[in-house]
Amino acid sequence: MIAPDDAAVSSDEPEKLVWKGRPSQIVNLGPFTVAVVLDALSVVAAFFFWPLFFLGFLPIGWAAWKFAVVHCRVYELTTERLRLFEGVFNQQIDEVELYRVKDTRLERPFWQRVFGLATLILETSDRSHPRIDIRAIRDGAEVREHVRKFVEAMRDKKRVREVDFEGEDDGEIDLG
Repeated sequence: MIAPDDAAVSSDEPEKLVWKGRPSQIVNLGPFTVAVVLDALSVVAAFFFWPLFFLGFLPIGWAAWKFAVVHCRVYELTTERLRLFEGVFNQQIDEVELYRVKDTRLERPFWQRVFGLATLILETSDRSHPRIDIRAIRDGAEVREHVRKFVEAMRDKKRVREVDFEGEDDGEIDLG
């Protein structure tokens, strides 16, 4: 769900959902492969000692848990903030105001490019989430452009500017 390009953020306009997504299960390719191999080994071992057959349920349960963890991770980008939903049994919902986003980076490692995926990395001034990795999502470049556009709109709306201090006295201001 992507908002049209001409969507502007005005002070009287309500917050709107721009994009909603979750990571691809391809992030579990390694754990799923290990689970299949361990399960196959337990079946082979069961031919020699039949109680070992029940060990085959452990890798299946582990893979199911890994699936559930990724499936329950949801990202929502609105015109004002980014919401992060995590948790299988107990859900944790975090929010980062878009005007706090300092920088964005799009990474497309080979194994993700094969599946048309990308990882969007946001550097923020938020204390609880200084770095947000939105892993293995479709249309990563398009989502990045929406983030960039709405970050600028929220900064204008809130009249906020990002200022970086560099040097030996980072964070200290000498007024004397």
